[in-house]
Amino acid sequence: MSNALDQLKQFTTVVADTGDFQAIQKYKPQDTTTNPSLLLSASQLAQYNHLVNDAIEYAKKNGQNLEQQASLALDKLAVNFGVEILKIVPGRVSTEIDARLSFNTEATIKKAHEIIALYQAAGISKDRILIKIASTWEGIRAAEQLEKEGIHCNLTLLFALVQAVACAEVGVTLISPFAGRITDYYKARDNKSGYPAPEDPGVISVKTIYNYFKRYNHKTVVMGASFRTKEQIIELAGCDFLTVSPQLLEELASSNVEVVRKLDASNTHDVPRITPDEKTFRWLMNEDEMATFKLAEGIRRFAADTIKLETEIKKKLQA
Repeated sequence: MSNALDQLKQFTTVVADTGDFQAIQKYKPQDTTTNPSLLLSASQLAQYNHLVNDAIEYAKKNGQNLEQQASLALDKLAVNFGVEILKIVPGRVSTEIDARLSFNTEATIKKAHEIIALYQAAGISKDRILIKIASTWEGIRAAEQLEKEGIHCNLTLLFALVQAVACAEVGVTLISPFAGRITDYYKARDNKSGYPAPEDPGVISVKTIYNYFKRYNHKTVVMGASFRTKEQIIELAGCDFLTVSPQLLEELASSNVEVVRKLDASNTHDVPRITPDEKTFRWLMNEDEMATFKLAEGIRRFAADTIKLETEIKKKLQA
C-alpha cells in the first residue's frame, strides 16, 4: 500500500503551507500558501538572506521615507518568496495582504494591485497568484472587485458558513476554512483534549461548507487549512484542496494507514440556503461566538507578526 500522503493525493489537491523551499521540493505539492507568520520565520533563516537583502535594496531605491520603504520592502519580500516558490511548484502561490488592512476595502484593492505589479515585473503572470485576504465583510468586497479584474483571491481566516457563502456568491476563486483553529476554540471552551476525527468541530465545519458549495453549484474551491493532526486531514479526503504544514506532510508520508474518500460532490447533505447580504452576514457572525473570536484573534496575530517583520526590516533599512 502506498503511504497516506500519496493516497490522499488521489482524492484531493495537496498544498504546502510553508515558506520553506526545501520542504516544498521534498513533498512536491501542487500549490503553496504563505502568511505573515511563515514569512517571519523563513526570513530569519540564513539561507534566505539574499531575498531579504534584495527587498531592502528595492525599498531604498523606490521609497521616499522610512515608512514607505518599510511598506515596499514587506511587499517585495513576500513577492521574492513567492517567485522562488513558483520555480518549484507547478501551480499557484498565495500571497497575503497586510492584516492591518482587513477592514479597509479600498486599501486592500490598492495593495493587491501593487503586489500583482511586483509579480508581473518579475515575469510572473497574475494567473499563478492568489491574493490572500481576511474574510471580513470589507475583505470580501475587495475580493469581489479584484475577481472582476481577473485577479484571483484566497479568502482566509474563515470560520463560519456565512463567510464562505458570501465569498462564493461573489465568485471568489478559493477559500481557506481554518479547521484547526476551530478545534482549538472548542477544546479550550469545553476543556477537552481532542475529538475523534468525524466529531471534530473543525472537520465538521469544512465538511458543511463543502456540502453547501456542491449542493448549490458554487465554483469556489474549498481548501481546508490550519490542521493540528493527520487524522483531521484524512477525514477530509475528497475536499477540493487541503493545505498542510511540512510537519503533517511528513507524518502523512510516513504513515501507511488506509485513506478513503470522505467528501464527495455527488453525495452531499441538505444544507439550508443563506442569503449573505451585509445585515445577514454581520448578524450571523455576531451570533457565532467562535467565528467572531477566531477571526479577530487571527487578524491580530497576523498583524503582530507583520509588525515584527516590519520592525526587523526597518532596522536593516537604517543600518
